Amino acid sequence: MKNLKYIFCTSILACGLSQAQNGDMQRAQMEIGQQLQTKSTQKVQDRDTKKAEREIKDFAYADAIASYEKVVEEGQADSEIYKNLANANYLNANYKDAADWYTKLFAMEVADTDSEDMYRYAQSLKSTGDYQGSQEWMQKFDNAAGDDVRARNFSNNPDFMADIERRSGRYTIKNLAINSAASDFAPSFDGKSLIFSTARDTGTVSRKVHGWNNKPFLNLYKASADANGIQGPAVKLSKNLNKKTHESSTAFTKDGTTMYFTRNNSENGKFIRDEDGISRLKIYRATLQDGEWKNIRALPFNGDAHSTAHPTLNADETKLYFASDREGSLGRSDIYVVDILRDGTFSTPQNLGSTINTEARETFPFVTDSGILYFASDGHPGLGGLDVFAVKLEGGVGQKVINLGKPVNGGEDDFSFIINDQTKKGFFASNREGGLGSDDIYGFTENESFAFLNKKVIEGLVIDDKNGAPLANAKVELHTSTGEVVGETISDDDGLFLFEDFYARGNYRVMAAKDNFEVGSETSLVVDDNEVKKIKIPLKKEVKKAAKGVDLIKYLNLRPIYFSLDKGDVRPDSSETLTRVIDYMKTFPKLKIKVQAHTDAKGSDGYNLRLSKKRAESTMAYLVDSGIVESRISSEGFGETRLINDCTTRESCTDEKHQENRRSEFIVVE
Repeated sequence: MKNLKYIFCTSILACGLSQAQNGDMQRAQMEIGQQLQTKSTQKVQDRDTKKAEREIKDFAYADAIASYEKVVEEGQADSEIYKNLANANYLNANYKDAADWYTKLFAMEVADTDSEDMYRYAQSLKSTGDYQGSQEWMQKFDNAAGDDVRARNFSNNPDFMADIERRSGRYTIKNLAINSAASDFAPSFDGKSLIFSTARDTGTVSRKVHGWNNKPFLNLYKASADANGIQGPAVKLSKNLNKKTHESSTAFTKDGTTMYFTRNNSENGKFIRDEDGISRLKIYRATLQDGEWKNIRALPFNGDAHSTAHPTLNADETKLYFASDREGSLGRSDIYVVDILRDGTFSTPQNLGSTINTEARETFPFVTDSGILYFASDGHPGLGGLDVFAVKLEGGVGQKVINLGKPVNGGEDDFSFIINDQTKKGFFASNREGGLGSDDIYGFTENESFAFLNKKVIEGLVIDDKNGAPLANAKVELHTSTGEVVGETISDDDGLFLFEDFYARGNYRVMAAKDNFEVGSETSLVVDDNEVKKIKIPLKKEVKKAAKGVDLIKYLNLRPIYFSLDKGDVRPDSSETLTRVIDYMKTFPKLKIKVQAHTDAKGSDGYNLRLSKKRAESTMAYLVDSGIVESRISSEGFGETRLINDCTTRESCTDEKHQENRRSEFIVVE
């Protein structure tokens, strides 16, 4: 029994060990399977993430968005992914989605963000109509961005939305029948024809055109135009122009024999790519011979490491303006100009500077015959996305960039604006809702022109604060809200001054200064365009503490206090002088004085001494009754011992001369 029990127990133990081993093996196999599955999933996620990163690097934003969204669906979410998704949507003009991803990005406690992300978030919010949120993030951007041109523009004009509203309503616009379901944009004038760029041949609706696209989907088309608008169907231009590359943004000489246009860097219809695999944009020139475009050559100031695009000519065809992201640009693309020399060569490209260019995008320039530059920008204060702006060229320091307002501009991208100065009709492109395709071309009529040199006038008068008298020879300065002095002048004999023909942006402050007066100013002065603002600047007499031993009558240039013959009471005609002395003592509450009273020489020495003491005491009493603490005043009578003239006897002078000696003085003792 004992052995059987042992054997039985051993068998059960053995069976238990066997079952346990089988369970461990099953669990181990499950864990291995889970690990393999996790590794496989991680491998897929890593592959998808790397794919998305490559697409971002290649400017393939639409593809990158799809890849990153897949990564998020797979369970990955960090600040880098959110940031790349937000930026890809922003750069692909998907502003609502961009705003959503920026919201997630900035909600993270530790986020890899910078001021540029703040700016793009503000722009995206504005495009969705969240103007309050946009303003809040623009303020954060302003605080973080330092000397950024966009931050300065915002600081100088924080109420730009109201300014845009005042400028709105000047255009009547309509969608055109030549648009397709694809992208149509970049209109230009060629005589009675409208030339434009379109993706209709491939049906592509990608928005990569603003990111220096390197895919061959854009071609040049032509439509007839007259006073009634676009006539007939659009037809494709010559095969000499439309290659298996991207062609867009044309400019024509007035005689129609020379054409400038944008094309990818290519050779024999094939892309030439830089070390990053990108085919940059270049400007080409072609000449019309026997009805065909020939002699197509890239311009010498192009480059393989940067893009040069969107040409436009000035009125006399001596200058060519264009957009470029070349070295030295302030932002993602700037507006440049070159001179076209008589021999057909070109000068060195010149950046148009920070009045026009910002750290964002300035692109699609167009210059009218009257010298107005229109361009698209998402760096200047606008309604969201790319807005159309205008500036008078050759304006010197008077240049002022103007947002065209609604309905040309809206929350989406509005760009490639052109206008005929004479007819006031033109075209622009937009990807706004309600169009036929990704980008549509809109026709418009300008019903009210802008005053590009927005003349402002300030007429002013400098006066004495006390009596309103005009003050001549006061130095007057005009300051912007940032403290920059934009005007200086001197008030004339009538106290008048004038500032005119100033164009700096924002509010103003006028400051006036004159010897022996405190500086006066008129602050937060808003002067609208073409307005005459009239102001007065009162200056207060400068008040300084008098030195010990000084008579306040002389120091404050006051009328002396005189007494009647044989009288010790203060006369009514002394009240104005006494009031000025009292005010001065209240201004300097620690100042102490001695009232010194005097008589003429008509009475005896003893009589005159008693009379002067009475005069000193009555003057002191007047001051005390008017609120001056008695401890700050002392008094003394000097009789006739301190005459101020030669009236030493009753007979030696007239009563008017004797009157000069019957006086009180206010001598500073502390």
